[in-house]
Amino acid sequence: MPNTNDAFFLAELLRLKILPTGHIYDAQLRPVRDLLRRRLTLVHHRTALMLSFKSLYTRTTGQEMTLSRLKELEIKKTQELYDHPANQLIAGLQIKHIEQLSESIAKIEKSVLDSARELPCYTQLLSLPGVGKILGMTITMEVGEIKRFADPGNFASYCRTVEARRTSNEKKKGANNSKCGNKYLAWAFVEAANFAKRYDEQCRKWYDRKAAKTSKVIATKALACKLAKAAWYLMAEGTNYDPARMFGQSGKNEMKT
Repeated sequence: MPNTNDAFFLAELLRLKILPTGHIYDAQLRPVRDLLRRRLTLVHHRTALMLSFKSLYTRTTGQEMTLSRLKELEIKKTQELYDHPANQLIAGLQIKHIEQLSESIAKIEKSVLDSARELPCYTQLLSLPGVGKILGMTITMEVGEIKRFADPGNFASYCRTVEARRTSNEKKKGANNSKCGNKYLAWAFVEAANFAKRYDEQCRKWYDRKAAKTSKVIATKALACKLAKAAWYLMAEGTNYDPARMFGQSGKNEMKT
């Protein structure tokens, strides 16, 4: 039998617009999104193998192996770097596994990219500073339907780019669950902030001013928050990135000089 008290309680939450709701992701895009998440796991495995290979080379030869040189190595040339058969075997296996992982990652990227291109917001996201092919695909697939976020603040919160805290009378009373939101979007926008502060002049100037007042970590997270809010406008309005909207009119004037 239905409980009238529970029904009344749910109706009251609905009236107050505080009833927690969930989002049902598109059934056709969910496998593609999950495939892109698997790519991140493969990238972590490949990175671990590369670091292990560089460590073996340093311990054995006393020299440092650059990442660019490592990527160019072939199995036969790799084995020639060592005298001991055991080192030759493990180095050859590591290079073989790195090549196999790189091939698998490339296949996943191609498959996901074909699906991402069909979504209208993907092209707009590529105009955002720091966002390239991989980050554009990640944001596109993780967001799904942008209309489920009422404003850029809600979207930035979902991306874990704002501090989670509870206050009363301007005093901190506790911290909210730091695991709320989407960890993949949190990673994507922090990565975008790191790229943006290196390659975009306006983002770098804004980051430097923020870092001078706070710290590099806080400044990076703050820049990620600005990028997340800008991404909401790009996806919700279907427009390209405009530095004047992100940094004010002064940013636009600096871009012209």
